[in-house]
Amino acid sequence: MNLPPLILASASPRRAELLRQLNLEFQVVASDAAEIFDEQLSPWELCQLNAHRKARAVAKKHPDALVLGADTLVFLDDEVMGKPANLADANRMLARLQGRKHQVVTGVSLIHLRAYRERTFAASTDVTFQPLPVKQIKLYLAKTNPLDKAGAYAIQEHGEMIVAEIFGSYSNVVGLPIERVEEELKAWTI
Repeated sequence: MNLPPLILASASPRRAELLRQLNLEFQVVASDAAEIFDEQLSPWELCQLNAHRKARAVAKKHPDALVLGADTLVFLDDEVMGKPANLADANRMLARLQGRKHQVVTGVSLIHLRAYRERTFAASTDVTFQPLPVKQIKLYLAKTNPLDKAGAYAIQEHGEMIVAEIFGSYSNVVGLPIERVEEELKAWTI
């Protein structure tokens, strides 16, 4: 793909790793935009809004670049499960998710200020957890760092211990729906 200079507006090593799978050159510039949590917004709206805010904050400093911002949240019955505040909160989240199906929604925003172009979209993946005894939750938390992950888990880090099945994009659960991102980036080719 022949793209304008590409910037990933995220400090997430997982997102950078996924974007590298497309064999694209890009720069990482973490966004300083604060995430918004508004109960009046749907999961899709909330993730898209936060992705747009992150991308726009970086695009203002790099108007000649194509900036990609993303935001991933876990939702159980429309209850937002963001990053846990501490291990007790992580334990509570996993206990709520155990044995149930939930949604992982990632909003993605592509902005090129100089070209007056932007595109924002979201992807959703259904994830069903195994029934998790207290002992298994503690073991999972001992093997991973849940504090920087929505829903207190990372499917790519010992996900086999907690996940029964997924329906949709695996990479979306990791933090970037790479198949859809690739499709969208093709429209930006110069």
